[in-house]
Amino acid sequence: MKIKNIFFIALMCMSFIAKAQKDSIPTRVLDSVTVNTILKKNYYLTLTDGTSIFAGKKTNVLYDVTMEGNLAANVQRTAFAKIPGLKMWEMDGAGTQLNIGARGTDSHRCIEMNMRQNGYNTNSDEFGYPENHYTIPLEAIQEVQYVRGSSALQFGPQFGGMLNFILKQGDSTKPITVESNQTAGSNNFFNSYNAVGGTSGKINYYAYYDYRHGDGWRDNQAFNYHAYYANFQYNFNSKGSIAFQFSRTDYVQQIAGGLTDAQFNANPKQSVRARNFFQPEINIPAIVFNYNLSAQTHVQVLSNMVIGQRNSVQFINSPDIKDTFNTTINSYNPRQVDRDYYSGFTTEARLLHNYNFGNNTSTLVAGVRYFNEDTKRKQKGVGTTGSNFDLSLTKPYGIDLKLHTTNYAAFIENIFSITNNLLIVPGVRYEIINSSMDGLINNATSNVSYKNKRTFPLGGVGLQYQLAKSTQFYANISQAYRPYLYANITPATQLDKIDPNLKDSKGHDIDLGIRGNINHVFRFDINPYYLFYGNRVGLLSFKGSDSATHLLTTNIGNSVSKGVEAYTELIIWKQSYTSFISVFNSLAYNHSRYTSGTLNKAGINTNIKGNYVENSPDWIEKAGINFQYRNMNTGFQYSYTSKNYNDALNTVSSTNGVTGLIPAYHVWDWSFNYQITKQYAFAAGINNFTNEHYFNRRITMYPGPGILPADGRTFYITAKIKI
Repeated sequence: MKIKNIFFIALMCMSFIAKAQKDSIPTRVLDSVTVNTILKKNYYLTLTDGTSIFAGKKTNVLYDVTMEGNLAANVQRTAFAKIPGLKMWEMDGAGTQLNIGARGTDSHRCIEMNMRQNGYNTNSDEFGYPENHYTIPLEAIQEVQYVRGSSALQFGPQFGGMLNFILKQGDSTKPITVESNQTAGSNNFFNSYNAVGGTSGKINYYAYYDYRHGDGWRDNQAFNYHAYYANFQYNFNSKGSIAFQFSRTDYVQQIAGGLTDAQFNANPKQSVRARNFFQPEINIPAIVFNYNLSAQTHVQVLSNMVIGQRNSVQFINSPDIKDTFNTTINSYNPRQVDRDYYSGFTTEARLLHNYNFGNNTSTLVAGVRYFNEDTKRKQKGVGTTGSNFDLSLTKPYGIDLKLHTTNYAAFIENIFSITNNLLIVPGVRYEIINSSMDGLINNATSNVSYKNKRTFPLGGVGLQYQLAKSTQFYANISQAYRPYLYANITPATQLDKIDPNLKDSKGHDIDLGIRGNINHVFRFDINPYYLFYGNRVGLLSFKGSDSATHLLTTNIGNSVSKGVEAYTELIIWKQSYTSFISVFNSLAYNHSRYTSGTLNKAGINTNIKGNYVENSPDWIEKAGINFQYRNMNTGFQYSYTSKNYNDALNTVSSTNGVTGLIPAYHVWDWSFNYQITKQYAFAAGINNFTNEHYFNRRITMYPGPGILPADGRTFYITAKIKI
């Protein structure tokens, strides 16, 4: 019997147990009340939270009740709309990947963000290969915390900032609560989210199982996704607790592949790849320990592992090359097999202490981190000529590497309360990164051996001034750092060279802003910013001693991203807390350009000063209107993204679709929710209801190459029960 069926049977049994317990106790049914939480919850993080300081920083917070749209399909465009400036890569309707970037950073699997769940890291490798292959079902999220570049001091040096997903916990007032959301939609989409939680004595628990499948909007885009999570928290007393958590996501997804411009214009639903598949499996066991040493001192220790693999089998050529039957070998051509195996361990210990500074209370946060990760990378294996998902080999891997990263870090940050209204928040972080790589490349003919140790400090300072009871000014400057990746020091061919003086990327992020909330009717956050990104890595051409043209991986230039992020929300009509109309606007202007640089173009080194930074549009707009009347809620959302380019050369077009302009696009979404009773609810919606044909990603590698179209018009309906 499949595990999903076992879980479903167990869930139904627990539902009957919960119902029986409810019916066995005399109760009085009260009228349900829906409270307007839209403008009463914070939209930015408080001065401190747990063992973290957020004063004087650009922060955003979302809650489960404020995330809108099709959460069952992880539609990021609507769920994260109220965080201005996020650039999200949309390649399918599966919701199996999160692809988020901001301020000129790469969106690809959140590669330039510090990704966390319940406070601990989920990136596959923090530095050498920091892609995030683990994807949380959005229906499981209780709170989203996002800190921009100033997160570098407390969490890590990433330019994109820190994004932390806090998952739901068991009901503290009941021994058992059961939740089940069943969603069906276009293209044979189905998602089943089932959870159970509660509190018994000193134990709080919560667990979910999420199953999702569909055929996809495009041809050859079928997927099967599973996600599991269990959290058992033991509360010693009012001072401390320890939680044991386990998370897993795994899926097999057919990859429709990229298109040329001509193919996209003729039919964006088409696919010229039917034999390509992708399969990640990520397991994250974790222990979270919290203890209040006193009323003023709190300690937290987080330990977790990231264990898993990332596998793909593909006919990986540009879309103008057809994957056809080869009459010479009487079969299709062999596919390429790539496999990664991850084994990482992280421990962080953090302390927050409040103390008197003059006549005011100040706060100190300090912490240390140890990170150790091994990756076994096997790529360019010759796979089968078949059409199904099959990782078998007919010839050995062309790349067989062992990658290792060890990281030690320590930080200290302090809120100095100069007056009741003025806070100054300096901080410093110190990082030690040891990286090594050994193995074979070029079909096992070339040995690779690399070792490097980097040590560097990061500094920053923030300021916050309370202008009025609910209005504050904030400012922050903080350094950021991105070590070059393992891919940067792995030559693709024997003609490629790696600059022995290759440097890590360094820079800084500056924020100025004013935010506030007026009478819980109007709220705002307007934030100019400046991000300097130095020593970007790219390719230059040069003539070798053999007179052949070689490609050199080196530092090719610097970029600057500057602009304004502005969020406003207003209740334009209100009858009661359960009946109102609200509108929001989430606007970002981001001017990301190369301020210096040279890059290889067809064997000629070309100046790229003044060019757009890759995949960085000038304008990102999200706006919406929401109408709630008692237990019914409906809303429309508009999304706009201006043009951008997928390469630093700002190529306008190419015959194979791999490089070129990404045109501006507009998307409309509609959602509807109705709380039938306290236990039962219904939701529905239409994504992209004007059926806009657009794309926001061209790519030179997996899962393309070529244009990756976003979904056209799709619908969904959801039935919910919580008892």
